[in-house]
Amino acid sequence: MDAKRGSAIMVILLVGLVLAWLVLDMAGGPNPVRDYAMRVLSPVQYALQSLARPVSHAMGGASDMAHLQAELEAARLEIGELRSQVILLQEAKIENEILRRELAFKNTATEGHILAAEVIGYDTNEFLHYLIVDRGEADGIEVRMPVVTSEGLVGRIAETTTYASKVMLLTDPSSSVSARIQRSRGTGIVQGAPGGELLMKYIPQENPVAVGDVVLTSGLGGNFPRRLPIGQITDIVKSDVGMFQVAHLVPAVDLRSLEMVSILMSFTPVDDWELGEEDPDLASAP
Repeated sequence: MDAKRGSAIMVILLVGLVLAWLVLDMAGGPNPVRDYAMRVLSPVQYALQSLARPVSHAMGGASDMAHLQAELEAARLEIGELRSQVILLQEAKIENEILRRELAFKNTATEGHILAAEVIGYDTNEFLHYLIVDRGEADGIEVRMPVVTSEGLVGRIAETTTYASKVMLLTDPSSSVSARIQRSRGTGIVQGAPGGELLMKYIPQENPVAVGDVVLTSGLGGNFPRRLPIGQITDIVKSDVGMFQVAHLVPAVDLRSLEMVSILMSFTPVDDWELGEEDPDLASAP
């Protein structure tokens, strides 16, 4: 109890000395009593400052941490914006490459009138037999016009509205194209199949066919111009009793990634049975 009372008295004395020093300090001018009080209280003041310094440092550290977190958040936002800009630039580059490719195809195609169109929709069907383009009757588009890319045949116009058209793809089961095997010059009909693949039917059994052969439009029937790539043979089914063999094809055009196409608004039909001069394709056949 005495120890506690003594500690309390000591605290009261120190507080009194501090107050007295403050009063004397406010009085200003030389003062022996104030000088003595400063010498006595200096160790106490130093101890109090030592105790307060860690608290001040801790508060300053917390402020620095908050500032650092704010800078990190700002950096994250800036990185996100830069990534978005890079993605947009890459997309613009890809679109420009596609457009340049289609324009180059349009410039090199000397036969007929070609109109570029953008793909604005796909059939939701699992096998993807249709797509929608942003050209329609207002642009002079008509049903049955061929649709192509620089890589080959896509299909033909099936329906039109004023400002859009529906394109039936090669893979649709109701699609059929007169075709020729480039290497052997054998002919047949390429049709779509329910599974979304292409089949070349009515190939004579005696006609040599090999996996990897390229199949082109023949121009027979006048529905499509000749020499447009249709696809490449991946498998051959021969019959021991039938007159014809069947070939499976992979399309020349990736029909699921189309963004731009070209519509052949006019072309010169070719019918091999009515040629006035020798067909250069046939002349080059072995």
